[in-house]
Amino acid sequence: MSYIKKIEEDLIKYINDCGYEVDSIDLTESNRPDLGDYQINDAMKLAKTYHTNPREIAEKIKEKIEQDSRFTNVNIAGPGFINITISDSALIEFVNLLHNSIDNNIDKQEKKKIILDYGGANIAKTLHVGHLRPANIGEALKRLSIHLGHEVIGDVHFGDIGRQSGMVISEIKRLHPELKFFDENYEGEYEPFTITAEELGEIYPRANLAAQESEERMEEVRQITAELEEGRRGYVALWEIIKETSKEDIKKIYLDLNTTFDLWEGETDCFPYIPATIDKMKKTGLLYESEGALVIDVNNEEDNKPMPPLVVIKSNGATLYATRDLATIYSRMERFNPDIMWYVTDFRQSLYFEQVFRASKKTHLVNEDTELAHFGLGTMNGPDGKPFKTRDGGVMDLKGLIEEVIKEAESRLNPSITDEEERKEISKIVGISALKYADFITYRGTDYIFDPKKFSDLNGKTGPYLLYSTIRMKSLLNKNDTEYKEYSLINNDTDKDIIKCLLNMPLILNKAFDIKSLNDIADYIYKLTSLYNKFYSENRVLTEENIELKSSWLVLTDVVKRTNELLLDILGIKIPEKM
Repeated sequence: MSYIKKIEEDLIKYINDCGYEVDSIDLTESNRPDLGDYQINDAMKLAKTYHTNPREIAEKIKEKIEQDSRFTNVNIAGPGFINITISDSALIEFVNLLHNSIDNNIDKQEKKKIILDYGGANIAKTLHVGHLRPANIGEALKRLSIHLGHEVIGDVHFGDIGRQSGMVISEIKRLHPELKFFDENYEGEYEPFTITAEELGEIYPRANLAAQESEERMEEVRQITAELEEGRRGYVALWEIIKETSKEDIKKIYLDLNTTFDLWEGETDCFPYIPATIDKMKKTGLLYESEGALVIDVNNEEDNKPMPPLVVIKSNGATLYATRDLATIYSRMERFNPDIMWYVTDFRQSLYFEQVFRASKKTHLVNEDTELAHFGLGTMNGPDGKPFKTRDGGVMDLKGLIEEVIKEAESRLNPSITDEEERKEISKIVGISALKYADFITYRGTDYIFDPKKFSDLNGKTGPYLLYSTIRMKSLLNKNDTEYKEYSLINNDTDKDIIKCLLNMPLILNKAFDIKSLNDIADYIYKLTSLYNKFYSENRVLTEENIELKSSWLVLTDVVKRTNELLLDILGIKIPEKM
């Protein structure tokens, strides 16, 4: 249990001891430091329950709190706001707890099993900038949830079936008509066939353009897609080769982003579960035929706008995205029995996921208490406020954006780093930090503008600024020759501000978890780092002659450094040794 959580629990006990029943309190950081560090805003609520003047309630609670030596300057403002200040001795005790273990500043939650679906890359199609936010935010939510005590299974959930498969196979058929994959009557072993990720990157756009310009070509694509889904042997064998090539290329990009998955599965992995899924849905009597298709009504009485029914099977018997998502949900319940399933994708899919979730609940594909939730994302735009484009006007692929940011980061590195390989590796880490941190400082549902130059700056609210500052803390500790085991002396208000900021970390982590957004963590680590840099500029730690003060400063530096390392790891941001 964190120090601030223990304070909250003790305050709840003091309020209960005064005769007022509460199981939680509204403890908030004060915006009036002259009155206190924190404010308790519960007297007004209690006044309504107990029909008593809130000021009288606040006075009783104040008297009880004043008996605890951890609190000073307990006072009442306005109609009954109770202000409290944490004593220096309590703050010193807190720092030493963190010096012993940063985990002492994390509140573990009741353990849940969470499946987090946050990839969504499409096989045989180049990852574009729209794939960045799901990867970054999904990965950070996974890491945050694990730190808070949950079991999390991350699933990339590839789009590995659909029209793009027909597009690519049709184009390869034109390029290599002699391949046995296209001979429907061939029953032997297929000869080895190699295709590169670069070739796939060219094939899909060319096939897509051709299909848009020719209805005959589009019909061929539809036919190939249908036959692939039905299991035509040659198409399945060729598509498996394409999938493996594409997956390996996609994995490399995700690895650059420090994004990992436990399940590298796609839509087709649910195919064995589709019959059982449809059968279970039919047994509820809610799946019915409409114009030859199987659909389910998902509207509720409380809906204030139309909720269209969900088509589960097309009139020609083919499956849809919905069929495959429903079967995936069913398969996850059968294999993992999770408490929660979260989906992190573009906001524009919100209605679709609401339909799928309602259908899953109505037909008992999930347990009654299984949580299904979609967390929508805004878009990242270029410096002109418009979607990122290449020089020729096309949609910028993710590799291109990463390369641009790495190049910008390299130009900011210290010239003393002369080893070419080392410089390349550091540039990648710093550039990725710029990309990722920019993703986090805005609420996940809000669009934002990414300027490679601005977000690669070593000053300001950027990833590189946080990395540079953390490296400097580590360097200071490495240069030190004094033993530092204990924090014992708060020197001034800057020291105290850092400690009070550290005190609030558990509140920040839990809020980020509750709203499924990382912007509060991004703001917090910037605030903590800025406070430390102010401290760094005011003091000469290594040359301080007062050993007690120097030791305390070193402990504080160590605690801030390890807190930064923890938070940057949650955000999926690596820290280089130098920059």
